[in-house]
Amino acid sequence: MPLFPQSQSQLRRARLTLACVSIAANTLCGGSIFTFSLMSPALVDRLKLTQPQLTTIALAGMMGQYPFAAIIGKVVDKYGPWACSLIASCLFFAGFGLSAKEIANTPDDITAPSASTFHHLTVYFFIAGLGAAFSYFSSLFAACKNFPEFIGIASGTSITLYGLSPMFISILASRFFSHPDEGLDVTHFLQFLALFCGAVHLFGAFTLHIIPLLEDPPSVVLEDPEESVHIDERTALLHGKHNRTAEVETGIIVASPIKGSSVVDLVKDHYFWALAFVLFVILGSSEMVISNIGTIVLSLASQTSNTTIAPSTDVATATQVRFLSVANTLSRLVVGPLADFVSPAATASGAQNIHRKRYVSRVAFLFFSILVLALTYLWMVLGVKSQVDLWTLSIGAGIAYGSAFTILPSLVSSTWGIENLGRNFGILTYAPFLGTPAFSYLYAFNAANHSSDGVVCKGIECWSTTFSWYTVIAIAACGVTGYLWRSWRDQV
Repeated sequence: MPLFPQSQSQLRRARLTLACVSIAANTLCGGSIFTFSLMSPALVDRLKLTQPQLTTIALAGMMGQYPFAAIIGKVVDKYGPWACSLIASCLFFAGFGLSAKEIANTPDDITAPSASTFHHLTVYFFIAGLGAAFSYFSSLFAACKNFPEFIGIASGTSITLYGLSPMFISILASRFFSHPDEGLDVTHFLQFLALFCGAVHLFGAFTLHIIPLLEDPPSVVLEDPEESVHIDERTALLHGKHNRTAEVETGIIVASPIKGSSVVDLVKDHYFWALAFVLFVILGSSEMVISNIGTIVLSLASQTSNTTIAPSTDVATATQVRFLSVANTLSRLVVGPLADFVSPAATASGAQNIHRKRYVSRVAFLFFSILVLALTYLWMVLGVKSQVDLWTLSIGAGIAYGSAFTILPSLVSSTWGIENLGRNFGILTYAPFLGTPAFSYLYAFNAANHSSDGVVCKGIECWSTTFSWYTVIAIAACGVTGYLWRSWRDQV
């Protein structure tokens, strides 16, 4: 095989380094939409928004990530991560910038929420959420497709930094945009997010590319008396009912090729729907907690005024956001490498070394996520009485959310192949697209029923019934995950 000049090798390393720097920068900014909980107390104080209105705006930001997920995945597969980063730059600048302008133009002496302001903020946060989706796909799949042999570590590292983003931005918010007597300066904070996130993702438009290898690894061909199987990057471990795993004396484990890779083939697979339901519960309910932790903290605040948000509440909310972010980050940091070690996945060549012993199915990590959520929600019903107790909710939701999102790319690529990984991953993210509003409005309307005069609800009755239902649904999802674990234990 011909050797390449040293200069070409150095150029590739330089381009790969720039891509890694850009992946890190994009991920640290991409989760900025998850800091809405920092802004919600200020929006109640400044704009007099009600709980359903706050939930709707937060939900718009969360939901903006999902409607076009399959299309965004197709953009990544066809054009590359740089295109998604460029689009994210424009969307962040528009969404956060217009939100800042809307709040700045609101009079300080209003006594009731403005319908137009509420509607405008809902649209603007949806735009920012869509920017977060483009950002997420640009960094995640730049990592996965540049390092396909270590997809668990690649996805885990990039998603780890994405989970770190809310904590990173909340530190900036507390240090530079918060005042001891007035709380968060939400207008200047949003202006900063518009400029900072826009510039970082514009840099990614020039650096986020799939860097080609200097030499292509040889493919593996299995000669069988009945058929010849060619193993390449389109090979998956599973395909519906036609699963076959071959072990050969050369020390390589390879899998049967995909017989169909269309969207129709995907949705005909009943395992796809089982996985989608589990993601509906894990990601949907976790995102409800992420977007509403501020008002959950506020419901347990001991204050005499219902119209003025005490600075101590801002501190308590920021603390819970950081708990969420740290738990989210550490779970992603641990789960990716651990999954690659205890459950090696097929590489881009469709093969894995047999000496990398497989200890457990990757579905075990998904089961761990939903089990943590079930126990967390049960604790919310039985044990939480004050703000101090809420750390369990923040940490539990962060662990479940981070673990599920980290294991998902490798689970999808091992099951349905890497060629259409972006598209298939995007389709599965429609599960939280439906789950997030379902869980969020269940919380919002229950809280509204226990509030008076349109103010934010106070007391554990605001969410005790809600989390009782969450517990039951999470236990049902545990059963479905157990079914997937049993079905895929020898293949994934």
